[in-house]
Amino acid sequence: MTKSLPAIAILFAVVALGLFAYVTDAVAFAGSDPATCANCHVMDDAYENWFHAPHKNVTECVDCHLPHENVVAYYAEKARTGFHDVYVFSTGQTPEIIRATEHSKRIIQSNCVRCHQSTVDAVIASPHGNDRVCWECHRNVAHGARGLSLLPLQDSALYPVHK
Repeated sequence: MTKSLPAIAILFAVVALGLFAYVTDAVAFAGSDPATCANCHVMDDAYENWFHAPHKNVTECVDCHLPHENVVAYYAEKARTGFHDVYVFSTGQTPEIIRATEHSKRIIQSNCVRCHQSTVDAVIASPHGNDRVCWECHRNVAHGARGLSLLPLQDSALYPVHK
């Protein structure tokens, strides 16, 4: 009996992890569907504003909010932010308003430059220089106009899944 305890413990752990992955739809978080990012109510404004903004037709959340230097950096940051989100949600520390950290701002700025290199080159050569982040002037481009929404984000009739 004692020899089978490790096998039973491993089997139990595998079943528990599998059940957890199924119940939480954990596989979806490895993807890039913006609707997955809106699972948490604090992301409602960001998702809705993105949904109605010009970038919706050409980007997903991961295009701006994750690094694209290589696949390791991409998934390492995805895991880091995911574990952070799980931690703050599980411990009741979820803020009502999400603000980008300095680390996130560097990633976002890098992605603005990555997608708009020719425009950025022209700006750097201009009197404006390179001492600002893109969203100081282009505040409403990625997420549209700011403000509280009274519309339900998860209503699939209003917000079809973006693919």
